[in-house]
Amino acid sequence: MFFSDPEKNVTQFKIGHGMQVADLGAGSGFYTIESARKVGGAGKVYAIEVQKDLLEKLKTNAVHEHLFNVEVILGDVENIGGTRLRDGSIDKAIASNILFQVEHKDNFCLEIKRILKPGGKVLIVDWSDKSPLGPKTLVPEAITKSLFEKAGFDFDSSISAGEHHYGLIFNKHNV
Repeated sequence: MFFSDPEKNVTQFKIGHGMQVADLGAGSGFYTIESARKVGGAGKVYAIEVQKDLLEKLKTNAVHEHLFNVEVILGDVENIGGTRLRDGSIDKAIASNILFQVEHKDNFCLEIKRILKPGGKVLIVDWSDKSPLGPKTLVPEAITKSLFEKAGFDFDSSISAGEHHYGLIFNKHNV
């Protein structure tokens, strides 16, 4: 059971055909798989994860689903350059349920900024402070907004990410 529905969230984030998408801290890959369906054969989804075993399972699942537009990358989203993606190469990035685990939040924001194209967008889905089910340490919406604004992003909008999560979309400046 999902507390937050990746299909619904990816649809609200308006991932479309031909886009280049990064799933940061991909985990089991629910967002990777949904994004890969949306971008189609002309697009690509990069699943970045620090746990090699999760990436192997994710790659197997993608092939099983006949999604050959997924590239798994062993990388660390907390380091500048840690995703191993080129500067300005990504249309949209997703970070779901990882912000509360990220130690170096400023570097995390700057790495997202580095990989996004001008005008690119990032969707942050994380535990709401209103949820009794979330982790002990979490990052409230207001803190997330200030982190990304400090890194040079503009707040775009919120999505309905389920009763236990919040979803925030930020734009990278065009310059």
